[in-house]
Amino acid sequence: MRILIFQHLAVEHAGIFGEFWREAGHDQRVVELDAGEPIPDLQDFDLLAVMGGPMDVWQEDVHPWLVTEKAAIRRWVAELGRPYLGICLGHQLLADALGGTVSLMRQPEVGLASVELSAVGREDPLFGGVDPALDTLQWHGAEVSVLPQGSVSLAANAACPVQAMRWGRFAYGFQYHMEITERTVADWERIPEYRASLNQALGPVQASRLAETVALHLPRFRQTARRLNDNLMALAR
Repeated sequence: MRILIFQHLAVEHAGIFGEFWREAGHDQRVVELDAGEPIPDLQDFDLLAVMGGPMDVWQEDVHPWLVTEKAAIRRWVAELGRPYLGICLGHQLLADALGGTVSLMRQPEVGLASVELSAVGREDPLFGGVDPALDTLQWHGAEVSVLPQGSVSLAANAACPVQAMRWGRFAYGFQYHMEITERTVADWERIPEYRASLNQALGPVQASRLAETVALHLPRFRQTARRLNDNLMALAR
């Protein structure tokens, strides 16, 4: 399979999914949009994965490449009808590109949090074999506040009503981070915007312990990510 990956920050990569894809022998083409890399011909790829980043979907004046990226996402899912995996910013970009609304939250959601699959989510093939109540890693200050037409919410919690969504048959967005590895928290803590939101949400003491806390959950996170990846690959085929 040929997988196209949009990145917005070098340390926000495909993570554990990238490892799964390498193990399976899939070709991966990474485009670092924040570094000015151009988007290749979409026709050459089978799956589009769009990762997170510190920017917001409405910052087109600061990051003009967001306009091109949204157009590419819209063409990918609405015209080509091919499988899409968006995480955090990638989730929000999917909603925004299709006419939904992304807004600032009253309070950033950072750290470990539980989410619950909706009735629709429990029936969705992507979540086959996945527990309906999930522990997740969150790190966001914006959320999908209005779903685009033609989409459904697949998971939610009290802090964020759209933790996962599907548009059409094959376009999926996740607000929470499933891609994390043992290096993720340490890498992200070095990003000033991420460090600030971490301290704001948890306080300096709890923030300093996040990597240690997350490490205890990594085996379960990996198990869930593996199941979702297997389901996604089946859908993509």
